[in-house]
Amino acid sequence: MTGTAVVPSAPGALPVVGHLAAFLRAPLAFLRGLPPHGPLVEIRFLGKPLVVVCDPELTRAVLVRDRVFDKGGPMFERLREAGGQGLASCPAAEHRRQRRLMQPAFHQSRFPGYARIMTERLDLALRRWHHGQTLDLAVESRTITADVVLSAVFGTSLDPGLHGRLAADFDTLLAGFTRHTLLPKRLRTVPTPGNVRYDRATKRVRSSMADLTADLRRRVAAAADGGAADGGAAEDNLLSMLIASRDPDSDLPALSDEELVDQAVTMYSAGTETTAGAVNWALFLATTHPAVLSRLTAEAGAVLGGRTAAWDDLPRLTYTRQVLTEALRMYPPGWFLTRQTEEDTELGPYAIARGTVIAYSPYLISHLPDLYPDPERFDPDRWDAHGGRPQVPVTVFGGGARKCIGDEFSLVEGVLMLSSLLSHWRIDLHRQTLSTPRLPQLTLNPGPMTATLTARRHARVAARG
Repeated sequence: MTGTAVVPSAPGALPVVGHLAAFLRAPLAFLRGLPPHGPLVEIRFLGKPLVVVCDPELTRAVLVRDRVFDKGGPMFERLREAGGQGLASCPAAEHRRQRRLMQPAFHQSRFPGYARIMTERLDLALRRWHHGQTLDLAVESRTITADVVLSAVFGTSLDPGLHGRLAADFDTLLAGFTRHTLLPKRLRTVPTPGNVRYDRATKRVRSSMADLTADLRRRVAAAADGGAADGGAAEDNLLSMLIASRDPDSDLPALSDEELVDQAVTMYSAGTETTAGAVNWALFLATTHPAVLSRLTAEAGAVLGGRTAAWDDLPRLTYTRQVLTEALRMYPPGWFLTRQTEEDTELGPYAIARGTVIAYSPYLISHLPDLYPDPERFDPDRWDAHGGRPQVPVTVFGGGARKCIGDEFSLVEGVLMLSSLLSHWRIDLHRQTLSTPRLPQLTLNPGPMTATLTARRHARVAARG
């Protein structure tokens, strides 16, 4: 290797804990403070070094060279406990096979069908709400996105009891993820109440998804044998496609039962939290920027006229997509991620030894002032196509071969959901209860979002009066 520069260490490390206390106290501010120290900066958590990439081009290099900088480190060890070797967490050697199997399900031709599912589930959920109701949008939005994912993945609505258990278990995993990632293994195995809850939630998530997958496999088999009245057309969903896929060399099923569960857990977790979080941040930020909220609401009213958004409405919901994109820039769901260096290599002028854990942060990159002037300002017009979109070396959906396969699925759903919420309802967030998360979890989502609903027809009557 020719790299000779020494990776600088971030100042402020304490004995034993290193930078852990500063990171836990204010993780986002801590990350924003790293770039002045260099394009790569070493931090330490409980004696273990971690090299954080603070430069957009070097971040892109890490993402593109996915076999050298493979998915690994403490974060992915924890992800694999529930998600196994799913598409988001499997090593690079396995990723290409899985990606080829799943890519047809995300072909552009399938999106009108997915959008139809989104519209149906949104319309059903929003019509259950009532004028004057107070609810927690954070909970309601996750319920909607979970319904959408399960309909798209399994082709079915979820039993309310199972829906509640899955939601509660994923909340437990998200709440405990950061702690379990940072704690040494010997402390994670101590049977404290928190550790016991986390372990039980992990097992229940996989068990629930195994039951759903087994049920779908039976339905697919019945359809293949002529047992379905419609000849199997009802099983035109993502997981049934994977069940039906065959290995080209052996003609055996391409994925085992365990692998199907891995994919089901991965798609549920990724498709629920990220989209719900983006919509919640968009509403959160728009509430504190009245001009944005007014323009956003006006577009929903003009395009939808009180109905639920559908696929054909997307070309005219341009400002809604700008607002959603800017919310994703400011608060990307996957805010801090790790990679494991698989061989001695170089990154910029630095020599990186095999085994080095690399961390990169879409949050950090999206707050660099060289990329985004005044990066703390919420400005959806950054994404105005007429003004020219900034060239972002790394996006909230990653990059390279491992760019999120569901990125457009999430954006389509987010635009449909955000516009539909504002088409049906005036949403008055209780601003005194709003706060950014003190300690981000696996995903960077806002906390509880208490809101009171006013039906749009009532809002129009009040305005005329």
